[in-house]
Amino acid sequence: MAAPSPNKQPTHARYGAVSFGVALSFITYIDRVAISQAAPAIVKELRLTTLQMGYVFSAFGLTYALLEIPSGWLCDRIGPRKVLTRIVLWWSFFTAATGWAWNLPSLLVTRLLFGAGEAGCFPGLAKMFSSWLPPSERPMAEGFKATAARWGAAFTPYLIVSLYRYFSWRQTFALFGAIGVVWAAAFYWWYRDNPAEHAGVNQAELALIPLKSATHATFAGTPWRRFLGSRSAWALCVQWFCHYYGFYFYITWLPTYLLQARGLNLQQGALLAGMPMLSAGFGSLFCGWLAPRMPAWTGSVARTRRLLAYVAYGGASAMLLLFTSIHDPFWAMGAMSLSTFAAELSGPISWVTVMDLGGRYVGTLSAAMNMMGHFGGSVAPTLIGYILVSTGYNWTMAFYCSAAIYSAGAVCWMLIDPVTSLDTEK
Repeated sequence: MAAPSPNKQPTHARYGAVSFGVALSFITYIDRVAISQAAPAIVKELRLTTLQMGYVFSAFGLTYALLEIPSGWLCDRIGPRKVLTRIVLWWSFFTAATGWAWNLPSLLVTRLLFGAGEAGCFPGLAKMFSSWLPPSERPMAEGFKATAARWGAAFTPYLIVSLYRYFSWRQTFALFGAIGVVWAAAFYWWYRDNPAEHAGVNQAELALIPLKSATHATFAGTPWRRFLGSRSAWALCVQWFCHYYGFYFYITWLPTYLLQARGLNLQQGALLAGMPMLSAGFGSLFCGWLAPRMPAWTGSVARTRRLLAYVAYGGASAMLLLFTSIHDPFWAMGAMSLSTFAAELSGPISWVTVMDLGGRYVGTLSAAMNMMGHFGGSVAPTLIGYILVSTGYNWTMAFYCSAAIYSAGAVCWMLIDPVTSLDTEK
């Protein structure tokens, strides 16, 4: 590579890659969360029970988790451009197809295929960010990406209630599917797996980017033994299970909880249902801003990440327990929102940690982490359904369970070395 001219400023094409990632993160969560806000209408029209709706909520997370590692490895092997385009087109089709369901089996199959389609999305974005961004810019990019996801989840209840004035729940899913198709076309036209092949990147910007991360990895070269034998890798995956177990309540059962347990109407429920995810977005953004600055105070990146994780999971657990003792719906949701703010402090640090540990194989390792996370997301809705049925709809027991699992996430970070790469050739 030629040395950059000393008087030539770097271009900013890498921020275009971040913009695509942030936009996709937002779209992803609109499509995921739509099912929760539509759940009361779906239950009524398809005549589903509470447990059956729990199975529907869990279906996405199950296939998403099972196909994460193959899809993440494929991102390492052939690059995010082809893989993410395929992923978005697939899931957009099955987002629309959710509105075609006519009974429980058809809805379950559609949600299983929707989950299979989305698998690999966030490992693909991790690969994209590690290929296009210098390490110093990754925490902030991850903060923006996570914020977009959470605000997509926060925005969806209001959006769906507004769209219900003009469309049925079935037509709304078709509209959401069309948005993904537009993103996929624009991304495939603009993005290149290797920044050096992009016309908008000059030599000064290339000098900032770790191009080795942009190279495609081979299956034989993947350090499977090191990944499987690493305490840090396993603990990182388990803490992500804990993260997503708690998170999935907000994008599945929360609207139903507000209607049934708090006695709110659809409009009031939509207003309050968005609060936890809005707060979660601010938590992600705050962590993305704070994490690069904290090592100057704590003395190391590793200590910074562990400290943020302890605050994240400990704070999330404590505020969720406080939430259960507050009777006023508005103030209760304020406490729940503080819980999600705290929990999301673990988001950006988890993704930058998996980038550091995975090296060139970040797609594969981040897929393993996200697989475990979405196993948690798959378990949570069904387990919550069983807790409700077995306790006579005692929602408090479900929140106690989530608080305990959040606490386990904090324990996991005692076992993680968050900075030592498992890719020995990096």
